[in-house]
Amino acid sequence: RMPKETNVLPIWGNRESMNLNPLILTNIQSSQYFKVNLYELKTYHEVIDEIFYQVRHLEPWEKGSRKTQGLTGMCGGVRGVGGGGIVSTAYCILYKLYTLKLTRKQVIGLITHQDSPYIRALGFMYIRYTQPPSDLFSWYADYLNDTE
Repeated sequence: RMPKETNVLPIWGNRESMNLNPLILTNIQSSQYFKVNLYELKTYHEVIDEIFYQVRHLEPWEKGSRKTQGLTGMCGGVRGVGGGGIVSTAYCILYKLYTLKLTRKQVIGLITHQDSPYIRALGFMYIRYTQPPSDLFSWYADYLNDTE
């Protein structure tokens, strides 16, 4: 028999950065939205509501806010490297979730949420950034054919 899983979710990798790209992390930590609006949210449920009402895409940067002119290779496109820009609401909230030190039960609550595909997607992104690579398939397997 498998031992019963604990509700404590271990964090894999860099605990300071949540394994985020340094430019994205710097822009999150210095953004007014993160420092003011999200700072006021203290509970998991308040953050879920914020996702529902505020998140409209999952890109790291707000559309049109990055200067990509003249940047080539890894600096162009949406790799999160190079020019920077206005970091997205989704990524600010993703990092806010990290500061809450989510439990296993809370992460499962995100990925099974019924109200918004963005709530679910941020749950999967949270797993991607915080869980050991060897565990990712076991988290994702049941959802690979999910049409949403």
